[in-house]
Amino acid sequence: MIELKADKLVFSCPDVHASAALSISFQRTLRIPDDENDYPLPPGLGEFPLRHIDDHADRVPASWIEHGGVMLPMYQSEAMWLYFDSKYDVERHVDYPFAIKIATGKINAVSGKEWKQGLHRKPTQDYVVVPGQPWLDGYCVEKGIIRQFVAMPLGAGYTAEEQITGKAEHGGLQIMAIPMKREVYEKRFPKREPARFSIGRMPHFSMSDSCAEYGEMGLAPGGRMKQDIYEDEFDLADWDLEQASRCFVHIANSMVWHQITGTKPPTTPPTAKEYTAAGLPWFMWYDDKRAGLKGSKVLGSLKSIATLGRHKKDVPLPENTTVKPQNVIPLRQGLNKNQVREFEEVGQ
Repeated sequence: MIELKADKLVFSCPDVHASAALSISFQRTLRIPDDENDYPLPPGLGEFPLRHIDDHADRVPASWIEHGGVMLPMYQSEAMWLYFDSKYDVERHVDYPFAIKIATGKINAVSGKEWKQGLHRKPTQDYVVVPGQPWLDGYCVEKGIIRQFVAMPLGAGYTAEEQITGKAEHGGLQIMAIPMKREVYEKRFPKREPARFSIGRMPHFSMSDSCAEYGEMGLAPGGRMKQDIYEDEFDLADWDLEQASRCFVHIANSMVWHQITGTKPPTTPPTAKEYTAAGLPWFMWYDDKRAGLKGSKVLGSLKSIATLGRHKKDVPLPENTTVKPQNVIPLRQGLNKNQVREFEEVGQ
């Protein structure tokens, strides 16, 4: 079952286990410069609002009605990242495990392959695993590097979908959540005394208003960011494919959002230059216990928005100035209960 709760997609599988639930939020963020430098993680600036497609059936394209799901607003050249949070089982001291497939325009954001059912590891893994993968900021182009998700108008040739398939057909995002089988979960994670802590990226921020020029949107590869996509440490047979749930997330630009919903979209985020000049923090995530994927050759061959813009003799990205983040905060997975994270110099 999929529900929309407080601007989050909530996937729940009560027939599998009482704790088998996963929420996904779509975070507004800085668009990092598309300049071939490798940047740390930008902050989360609050959640994009989500709305049911069916609540606005008389104002959305027919293809959106066919796909169902939800919609969110993005300005042209705005960036996003996805935050994953599975339900915590207090009896077993663990978040319930899920495998998650993410595609943009039906192009898998991890493998670069066109959408297909099931989970795959050959020739490359095509999903992420939660807990373990706290977020996803973009396309997995090489080991330890992603290219940021950046919204561009569908039909302009910039999206991953258009570069790979040659078509501007789907746009948006497609997400499938697959829970771990109950018997596997209970065997792997016996009951324990409860305890929990969490580390998160910086939440809210806002600045001045803006306006987009196009209608339906897709996601395209932007700047390079330091982020590992981790290998699945479980067996492929551990995942309960019969309980998989799939959702289509449509992207409307701000002008269309206002026409459809009658509500204003969020204000535009600050530029990377403005944010860095203010001395605000960037982040670096470590998990020394997990192995990162090598990255997709297909996705690695995509042209970034700035590169493709130069070929088109276009300037698709405003405010694309190179920045040098100084205030970089390390976030490390795997701390023991009550352990204090020690100071580490990162990026200095």
